Amino acid sequence: MSKHKQTGAKGEQIAVDFLKKQQYEIRYTNWYSGKKEVDIIATLGDLLVFVEVKTRYDYTFGFPEESVTPQKQQYLKSAADAFLEEHPTYTHLRFDIISIILQGDTVKEIKHFEDAFF
Repeated sequence: MSKHKQTGAKGEQIAVDFLKKQQYEIRYTNWYSGKKEVDIIATLGDLLVFVEVKTRYDYTFGFPEESVTPQKQQYLKSAADAFLEEHPTYTHLRFDIISIILQGDTVKEIKHFEDAFF
């Protein structure tokens, strides 16, 4: 597995653990519809939350959350539409970003941006 994918997988597990501590119920990780993928799909009460996780080791390329561009947001919305076609019972939804900075294997910073875009 490439270093980039290892970093991403590590960040996603950190995000799952973080969300669980916040009382979110994790429904899916790495959910795919064709080539579209959502890192985490969780619920909090009757709220369905699509979570994009961005993990980095430093700020060389800016803050991790800045890489969720309008194009990436549209991609996630399209994936969410596909999910909702398969699971039409959900009526309340939100898109979140979890931004993680690692220092070695330690979490240096984690930020949860609720309702980051729509």
